Amino acid sequence: MRHGVDKKCVCGVAVGYPLDTVKVKIQTEPKYRGIWHCVWDTYRQERVRGFYRGLSLPVCTVSLVSSVSFGTYRHCLAHICRFRYGSPDAKPAKPDITLSGFASGLVRVFLTSPTEVAKVRLQTQTQTQQRRPSASWPSAAPPMCPAPPARSAPRPKYRGPLHCLATVAREEGLRGLYKGSSALLFRDGHSFATYFLSYTILCEQLTPAGHSRPDVLGVLVAGGCAGVLAWAVATPMDVIKSRLQADGQGQRRYRGLLHCVVTSVREEGPRVLFKGLTLNCCRAFPVNMVVFVAYEAVLGLIRGLST
Repeated sequence: MRHGVDKKCVCGVAVGYPLDTVKVKIQTEPKYRGIWHCVWDTYRQERVRGFYRGLSLPVCTVSLVSSVSFGTYRHCLAHICRFRYGSPDAKPAKPDITLSGFASGLVRVFLTSPTEVAKVRLQTQTQTQQRRPSASWPSAAPPMCPAPPARSAPRPKYRGPLHCLATVAREEGLRGLYKGSSALLFRDGHSFATYFLSYTILCEQLTPAGHSRPDVLGVLVAGGCAGVLAWAVATPMDVIKSRLQADGQGQRRYRGLLHCVVTSVREEGPRVLFKGLTLNCCRAFPVNMVVFVAYEAVLGLIRGLST
């Protein structure tokens, strides 16, 4: 069962990664006029590979991060219920769920920050494809002067996720690997509190009379809606996180979280804080439908083994 959950998490990351790449580019590069402009420009310059840069690291770590997130939530909730109600199996109140979700988001930051830095740097690293001149139709007359030697395209700074992490650590130190972690703390803390709370409330609303849990369709709907609501809360800090983490490939623009917020809003207006919201929500609904179905299946298996 655990391997099935891991495979679903990995597949979810792989399927949603192109949307994540487009989202990060829109958030960090003001030149894009919208989603389709970003998609076309990325494809024109880098072809399909441009949408999958940095994919290997999230795929390798998604199972660990998901396990830590959901495990922290369950353990924190059990300890709160034991402390407040005398039993870890007692029904938790809404503040208990919110606090446990918040703790889950905070713990997650320490694992994901280096991965996010490498992912964002690779996604925003432009690598233009060189086109070879056609040799099928020679020119009618030879050129009078020899053509100057063609300049080779500059090599990309980062050759892959591990090389990116090593380069950032060497050039920027340990702080570089945790760049944008303050924005990541705000993003994940509040969004995971919203995530688990909204899922619990929706499950209660979708549970048929006389049953203790919703059916599979109810879990699908509750999980998808919870993912959308969580990203609606997370997107403003997600924009700031992406900008802070990308701000290391050239001349640095931002001195910190507050300076990034003020500068971004002053230059591009308040709407800048919601760049990528549509993509986040479109990706969140199907991914979190699958995540919570797997989550409930694992909980059902654990309950069956413990009885």
